[in-house]
Amino acid sequence: METLNYRYEHGTRTLPVRPELVGVVSSGNLEVLIEAVDLGGACSVEIKTAARGFGAIWQAVIGDFQQRWQLADIRISINDMGATPAVVSLRLDQAVESMLEEK
Repeated sequence: METLNYRYEHGTRTLPVRPELVGVVSSGNLEVLIEAVDLGGACSVEIKTAARGFGAIWQAVIGDFQQRWQLADIRISINDMGATPAVVSLRLDQAVESMLEEK
């Protein structure tokens, strides 16, 4: 397992306090837990992945996600079992959209 951590400062969009869990950890998939916490306007992402050596790809996918959503005071935890970048983006967007529907 490899653990990757990213932090993005100066987000502008907050989400409801209720946490959201999407996806399932299984072969070729992942789960995403997104929570509203006080991070001084930042968004933090922790990824635990079985696929070692893909840090640059993860950074690009997470960076693109944060650029789209500009999240603030959000902690995201990802448990990955080899999901493709497209599935990662889909699950991240799904989590945010689910939280916004509840707002």
